[in-house]
Amino acid sequence: MDILITICARGGSKGIPGKNIKLLNGLPLIGYTIQTAKHFAEKFSTVIALSTDSSDIQKVAAECGLKTDYLRPDNLATDTAGKIAVIEDLKKYEEVKNNLEFDFVIDLDITSPLRTVMDLENALDMLLHDEQAYNVFSVSPANRNPYFNMVESRNDGYVQLVKSGTENILSRQAAPDVYDMNASFYIFRKSFFQDRHVSSITNRSLAYVMSHTCFDLDHPMDFTIMELLLKNDKLDFDL
Repeated sequence: MDILITICARGGSKGIPGKNIKLLNGLPLIGYTIQTAKHFAEKFSTVIALSTDSSDIQKVAAECGLKTDYLRPDNLATDTAGKIAVIEDLKKYEEVKNNLEFDFVIDLDITSPLRTVMDLENALDMLLHDEQAYNVFSVSPANRNPYFNMVESRNDGYVQLVKSGTENILSRQAAPDVYDMNASFYIFRKSFFQDRHVSSITNRSLAYVMSHTCFDLDHPMDFTIMELLLKNDKLDFDL
């Protein structure tokens, strides 16, 4: 079983400038993901690959133990480029370079580093035990539920439940379970790419529910909160 771990890091960031290499509790943010990838690779036949358009990110990644000679093409280095296309281009490059065809691709998102090797192992096991599934991705229990306490605007200016026809659900406990995609990792079976999917959500996708804190860094406040958790050893698991 051959596995490719992809780590994708575009140079531009509007929310948190330079966030992929910004220091988080003394370590560049990308370093946390590289560490997890390397620990995973100690147990499985794994190639770890970086996709970036930034020489600064290449340099910091190399300092953290991940060197690359791949540079992301300009057409995949824009705000509108899809993540799947970015992953697939890197996958094709690494397959030619290593003269093999990967059975699985694990994409680790730099900006959502609160994951463990055990999370990756358990999620991969889920996918291995469901041969029909294309992929599995990490989620967290949602704080809001579209069946009960989430509303959307109507054209007349009033609001309604996001899920229509659920007005008789009078408590959150009675509503179906829903989850937030925390963006920490995605694991794709080879057939996902063979069947030309362009979104990580397919009709045969699995969700791996994380039992611990996990969130991605979208705003400067998120970065501050994560750093405080790390500095004060307040995570509810061992990173």
